[in-house]
Amino acid sequence: MNRNFSVNQSKCLTPRRQRGFCRFILWLIFLTAGAGCAHYPVNQPLSHFDPETGYRARNLITPENDDQVLILMGFSGGGTRAAAFSYGVLEAFRDTTVTIRGSQRRLLDEIDWISAVSGGSFTAAYYGLFRERTFEDFETRFLKKDIQGELAKATLFNPINWVKLASAFYDRSDLAAEYYDKHVFEGKTYGDLLARKVPMVVINATDMVHGTRVSFLQDTFDVFCSDLSSLPVARACAASSAIPMVLSPVTLRSYAGQCGFHMPKAMEEAMKPPRDVSSRRFDLANNMMPFLDSQRKPYIHLVDGGVADNLGLRAALERVTLMGSPWTTLQYARMENVHKIVFVLVNAETEIDDKWDRSEIIPPFAAMLDSYSSIAIERYNMETVALLMESFPRWADEIRRGRCGSQPISAEPGSCGDIEFYLVQVKFDALDDEAERSVLKRLPTSFVLKPEEVDHLRDSARRILADSKEFQRLIHDLR
Repeated sequence: MNRNFSVNQSKCLTPRRQRGFCRFILWLIFLTAGAGCAHYPVNQPLSHFDPETGYRARNLITPENDDQVLILMGFSGGGTRAAAFSYGVLEAFRDTTVTIRGSQRRLLDEIDWISAVSGGSFTAAYYGLFRERTFEDFETRFLKKDIQGELAKATLFNPINWVKLASAFYDRSDLAAEYYDKHVFEGKTYGDLLARKVPMVVINATDMVHGTRVSFLQDTFDVFCSDLSSLPVARACAASSAIPMVLSPVTLRSYAGQCGFHMPKAMEEAMKPPRDVSSRRFDLANNMMPFLDSQRKPYIHLVDGGVADNLGLRAALERVTLMGSPWTTLQYARMENVHKIVFVLVNAETEIDDKWDRSEIIPPFAAMLDSYSSIAIERYNMETVALLMESFPRWADEIRRGRCGSQPISAEPGSCGDIEFYLVQVKFDALDDEAERSVLKRLPTSFVLKPEEVDHLRDSARRILADSKEFQRLIHDLR
């Protein structure tokens, strides 16, 4: 026995094994030392403020896109469920033709703007970057892929990621962003999105400290003097889907005060104290004040966009409010000739779990937390939709007055007073079958679904649009 031990010991001490063992030790030391340096990707500073450049609505318009029809879409949060549901809407728009200026066009090609949150942001961003290719490989690259499982494997079985995650400056959402960047978005940045022009893709997250909605637009990044064009699109999607307590915040660095930024005239007016202390415009404008001071707020920690707005609609509502009127907003975006403004709201809603109404047992903490977030989101969603619908008559009147000026206001087709609003809601409640509604609402909001569940969501979106009276009114008016 001693003789065998001596032989084995001598083998371990051979020069070749010594060199291998030393390399292994050096590798461990290198990785351990690097743990303190592992850091989230830093957003780049803006060298100088230029309101005419960057990822803004006015820089995305092309001659091919008709300026008389403005289609704005909102893709809600809800993991792969939301991503698949919104994908089904894009498929329906691809297969729907309308007549624009005497020629047949796909309704898909008339989409101007997509505002998205969490799961919906992946569909919006992928379509914004890859267009027709979306209908070829988005299913395999994202919708029908076990994204959650892939991230778990990257966390558990990659030693390099162990070291990164040991750093105080790198966490789960940073790891997720790297995965999305490599395996979903192919390293594309906002510079690539800008080059693709319309539709504009607005990905929304929430400032963890102040609860302010943060949209990934150059207009927003101007405030803290950062250049959006070099930021990976994957990082924006990771921020928008960083569910509190499940994923970590995504961190941006503020360079506010270093690029010569000055407030647009409309914003300066909005920030003046109003006579009416309850002015919503004043409150919204002053939500930006903390972002203007990089000394007091050098870092911006972002979490799931659904915390501030789970429908993606607030980006449009608040922009109109901050600009002062819908007419001013259209002028800024160079869309003065628009006659039809269409909002398409894709809401992958959940079903309220009422089983605790029938139990005397005190609900556990997890049930309380789930109920709290669901109730808050659901009620906020209802208020957002109601606010939008109530705004239509006032907005139409303001656009008519702004466009017609001193001319007589006429509602004849093509005249200055010709303006029509549409609100197309795509949600599970529109389905006739109660059992089917319940099945779809109860699908998990995770980033993994069965292929047949993905197909069911896509098909349901198409059927809802086919049965939508408002959508059919729009098609009739365009044809």
